[in-house]
Parts: sequence; C-alpha cells; structure tokens
Amino acid sequence: MTVPTLQYSLNRLAGTIVNGVPTLDAQGAANKWAATPTPLDLDGALNYLYKQRFGVVNFNTDMPGILNLLAGTYGLGENLAASLIAS
Repeated sequence: MTVPTLQYSLNRLAGTIVNGVPTLDAQGAANKWAATPTPLDLDGALNYLYKQRFGVVNFNTDMPGILNLLAGTYGLGENLAASLIAS
C-alpha cells in the first residue's frame, strides 16, 4: 500500500484536490481544513482544529502526535496518520 503524502491528505480533508492533484501546500490545506481565522503554521492550524473539535489545547504535541489524535490512532507516522483521518 502506498501511503499518500501529508500534502495530499490535508488537501483531501480541505476539499482542495482538483483532478487528483492537491492545489495547496500542506500549511495552506491545514488552514483551510481547520477554518483558521488567520493563517497559522502547520502545527498551529492542526492544534487549532483539535481545540475546536475537542475543546482542549495540545501545545506540546508534535506533528505525528496531533495527526494521530485527529485520526484516533497512536504511534503512526504523519503521512499514515493523516491518510486515516476521515474528515
């Protein structure tokens, strides 16, 4: 199984795949998916989304960690964890 890139998975979640091609970089897609009020870095956008969904902030969570939290998984790499997030 080929795991999609982080950029592809975040664009899928943001609804910004056109003809099978991601239209935004990972940071832009994360901000669109999270509906951030102002552009944040990639970690910031994912943490913003997590806070909106679950009401808690995880400032000490690294990129694979926050993606695993959003995917409901544990210990996976960022590409695999992102690919398993349903929406």
